[in-house]
Amino acid sequence: MAETGSRNDPYSAFNFLVEIDSVIVAGFSEVGGLDTTTDPIEYRNGNEDITVRKLPGLRKYANITLKRGYTDSKELWQWRKAVIEGKTRRASGSIVLLNEAREEALRWNFREGWPTKWTGPAMNAKNNEVAIESLEIAVEHIELQE
Repeated sequence: MAETGSRNDPYSAFNFLVEIDSVIVAGFSEVGGLDTTTDPIEYRNGNEDITVRKLPGLRKYANITLKRGYTDSKELWQWRKAVIEGKTRRASGSIVLLNEAREEALRWNFREGWPTKWTGPAMNAKNNEVAIESLEIAVEHIELQE
């Protein structure tokens, strides 16, 4: 008789939290931009054959985009407004993926974040959709907590 093994199902992408400065900010409907790249530097010595070496260059981190249904909470707009007024406040935070029991499964931490773009809701009287606001946060570091 075959033995039943444990399943290792992937996590659902809809079950997550966003924390900024260790405070759960709000329920967001979408998070994007958990992305990091390292630019290659091409290099070749004159006395080598025609093969180019590729060395690791600058690390880059994409902007994190948060989207949520628009509410009467103005804290995201106020954070962006401070940048517009030249009073940039940087913050650290986390994107926390939860398992089916709503327990923390994975955590991506970011540092030195500040809002680079805020987008208000698109209005259309013909649609039956929730008004969505979007905030783009420029970050200097993203890491998956181990």
